[in-house]
Amino acid sequence: MIHAGLSLPDSLQTPGVKIRARQVCLAGDVGGTKTILALFETDSDELKCLKKEQFSSADYQTFTELLASFLTDADCTQITAVCIGVAGIVINGRCETTNLPWVLSSKDIGERANTQNVWLLNDLEATAWGLLSLPEHNFVELNPDAQRQQGSIAVLAAGTGLGEAIIAWDGATHHVIASEGGHVDFAPNSEQEMALLDYMREKYPEHVSCERLISGEGLVNIYQFLKHINHAATAPEIERQMNERDPAAVIGEAGVAGSDALCVEALTLFCRLYGSESGNLALKCLPYAGVYLAGGIGAKILPVLQQGEFMRGFLAKGRCRTILQKISVKVCTNPEVALLGALSYAQKTLR
Repeated sequence: MIHAGLSLPDSLQTPGVKIRARQVCLAGDVGGTKTILALFETDSDELKCLKKEQFSSADYQTFTELLASFLTDADCTQITAVCIGVAGIVINGRCETTNLPWVLSSKDIGERANTQNVWLLNDLEATAWGLLSLPEHNFVELNPDAQRQQGSIAVLAAGTGLGEAIIAWDGATHHVIASEGGHVDFAPNSEQEMALLDYMREKYPEHVSCERLISGEGLVNIYQFLKHINHAATAPEIERQMNERDPAAVIGEAGVAGSDALCVEALTLFCRLYGSESGNLALKCLPYAGVYLAGGIGAKILPVLQQGEFMRGFLAKGRCRTILQKISVKVCTNPEVALLGALSYAQKTLR
């Protein structure tokens, strides 16, 4: 368990949001790798973080166990509302997490937190609400030809899995639409990618989704594919590190550093596939106000994303290339965007 600092993010220090007096909101971001929970107190227009903790999700058999640990020394009688973004499909206040053996229930959470105001959001839905409130310095532009436009926004987040959402604009306000777009079919667009699909079908004969390649697990799959076809010599030190810690992190670090040929190519191909799927989503919702990349991987591999392979994949849409050329593509560098989005949704709903 990691005890995080209690400083408030810039996005929540911005004035202009009216908040009811003396409210305490429990916000959460539940992911396959880590879970962040925080208690925020409002007093008139002021917002204060009372407590924030980060947990390794795999250390807990159930979310209830993790929540109980967080609330051990908290006064639950003061909690006004709970809003949690969770990686999975939320149906009628219940979610079976995609990459964890957990079941979250708004009813159970409300009973433990002593409030009836409980909302479970898909993690990308929470991320989308967070993106809308972040200041500009939390983003890095990838498209040098981007032009400021008004309209809808597409959101993708590669991390433990691949999440996708749409922020629709009706001319007056935004509407966040959750999805499970990360599980769509992987569509190869080159001889190398077709060979990759053949390789992946041996492992997943029923269905090869984009998430199997554009995620932490996906980066490892790409590395193993390149190793399988003898793209470059295998480095014993890289293999040793991959056995001792998160293999995706090892590949990503070596790829960014340029210290291993297999890792460099794996990360390059990963970025192209990430760009291609981002372009697919953009064609489906025409997000003239931008495509935003969140999730844990984007900020960590930012130098490689900026080298152009992502944008080459994004723009490789044949006669529809011109539709995408002026659309902004930004990487979110704030690791707590989903947590802030859960808080933002609670604030908005309680008004």
